[in-house]
Amino acid sequence: MKEAIWGWAVVFVGIVAIFFVYFFQNVTNTDEHNYNLLKDVTEAAMLDAVDRAAYSRGIIMIDREKFVENFTRRFAESATLSRTYVIKIYDVNETPPKVSLEVSSTESTTATGEVLTFDISNRLDAILETPYIDE
Repeated sequence: MKEAIWGWAVVFVGIVAIFFVYFFQNVTNTDEHNYNLLKDVTEAAMLDAVDRAAYSRGIIMIDREKFVENFTRRFAESATLSRTYVIKIYDVNETPPKVSLEVSSTESTTATGEVLTFDISNRLDAILETPYIDE
């Protein structure tokens, strides 16, 4: 009888360990996905928001409204639809082009009987650097 209890204990500990590995892998993948998405979308939105008229005069400048519009559109197209995201744009400098923003989401589970919630937050400060082409 003692051996049977040890067998059940090993199986239970194995199942709990697999659950924790799965859950933390899911949290890690969410964090990595959010960061890469944030980085790529920010770069593309900044390039789309470059003011062409100012660039032809040799000034690198972005349009604030165009950046916010492009960022939210691109992020919404690529984000996971099963999560709720909070986008906070702290600063958009038009010249020199610099943005500071944060994307937050939550990951939760109820598998242990309690609600476990993790807030995943990624913050990015980006400066657009482009080579100046003298014509």
